[in-house]
Amino acid sequence: MTLPVLIVGAGPVGLTLASELHRYGVPFRIVDKAAQRTDKSKALVLWSRTLELLDRGMGASRFIAAGFRATGVAFAEGDKVVAHVPFDKVASPYSYGLMIPQSDTERLLEEYLEGQGVKVERATEATAFDFRTDGVTSELRGAAGQIEKVDAQWVVGCDGAHSVVRHALNVPFQGATNPSDWMLADVHMTGYPRPDSDMSIYWHRDGVLVILPITPGRYRIIADVPASGAKHPATLTLEQMQAIVDRRGPTGTRLFDPVWLSGFRINARKVHDYRHGRVFLAGDAAHVHSPAGGQGMNTGMQDVFNLAWKLALVIHGTCREGLLDSYSPERSVVGDKVLKSASRLTSIGTLRNPILQSLRNLLGGAVLNTHRVGQAIAKTMTEVDINYPNSPLNGATAKSGPHPGERMAPVPGDIPFGAGSKPMFTLCGVPSADLTALAERFPDLVDSTVRAPIDNNTISLIRPDGYLVVSAANIADVAATLEKIQLRS
Repeated sequence: MTLPVLIVGAGPVGLTLASELHRYGVPFRIVDKAAQRTDKSKALVLWSRTLELLDRGMGASRFIAAGFRATGVAFAEGDKVVAHVPFDKVASPYSYGLMIPQSDTERLLEEYLEGQGVKVERATEATAFDFRTDGVTSELRGAAGQIEKVDAQWVVGCDGAHSVVRHALNVPFQGATNPSDWMLADVHMTGYPRPDSDMSIYWHRDGVLVILPITPGRYRIIADVPASGAKHPATLTLEQMQAIVDRRGPTGTRLFDPVWLSGFRINARKVHDYRHGRVFLAGDAAHVHSPAGGQGMNTGMQDVFNLAWKLALVIHGTCREGLLDSYSPERSVVGDKVLKSASRLTSIGTLRNPILQSLRNLLGGAVLNTHRVGQAIAKTMTEVDINYPNSPLNGATAKSGPHPGERMAPVPGDIPFGAGSKPMFTLCGVPSADLTALAERFPDLVDSTVRAPIDNNTISLIRPDGYLVVSAANIADVAATLEKIQLRS
């Protein structure tokens, strides 16, 4: 029997894909070579757009209850705050960064799946693949060494930066490794003068210091240090991290009771295509970059939010396979943007030229404190500015109102776009018999409930992941777009 989907990797990305496919009634298996999920904090924030997308299915409330809200980011020199960017003006029900250790994010995702009767197959490693035009045969090795061969229509590699799926495809992972050494400490700290609700970035001539709240009294501290040239960067002691904070950060702090100390280097790499025949790459298997901005895990989770509804429509026979061709061009552009943004933030924070450092510190506050720049940074960090203006799925554009590819912000109190057990498109417009007839013409693709118009002069069609796909003055243009989506060959 052929399995519809095999998910390789059960980190946040693979678990998110599993929760979405289960919601849509798509059979799958999810395997991971690790015997247990991570106990490290690793990726530390769920941004606004990710929370919006989670709310369509399993719900965001369980994450919010377990996390801590960061409401802004401060840029500082020692004890002086030179700029502050708040998140409260972001047009989202979740106008903050939800600080939650990756270990908790994975736990909540896996507990949800277990509650739905879905089991992650741990200590199960994918070791080999036979890629064909009609599917993939994967070789799985269990904890006791037993070998199983699994036939699947589709395989999704969510197995991280060292992805076995990507290596089996022999896909180049283009980019470079930053030579600098970076230090990370998850610690408890007293005497910190900034509010716990703020992320803080300290500029110093020696390098950058980032302090992120995890819970009140517990923080993540990240700093760059000169390149050691060693194969792997050394892990600093708590005392050495204290010395860096004393030199670069605010006065009067005391670090104690470390939870995790680690050294790392920054990789900036990405594949060109996210789809290779019957195989898809997502998350760190497709793109890795600087942790600046905390975008990595969120970008990966949003990869599979994009992919899941398309896979479901194809597997259930509602749409043809060509719909899946839109995954790579949509998400690859986002990956490029995140990679460039994170690299730019890292470069600014780690300037070594004293003249450029002075200019950064002098001009940075004035620029960052302007409303326009501050809002742009907030939208980028919270990822509400992600859109698909050049998607091959986009249809007609009306003269007024939002354009195809734009995110349609959830309305507090309304059911989120794309909620429910089927990946349905939503019609928005002035209710009429013609709109009702259009929904009835595509019963497996369009929700029967027509929502209030986004713009009174247009008919809008919203994708299952909450992005506008067409905005038209007449029903014929909307119908043509639906036919294109359904019949793509």
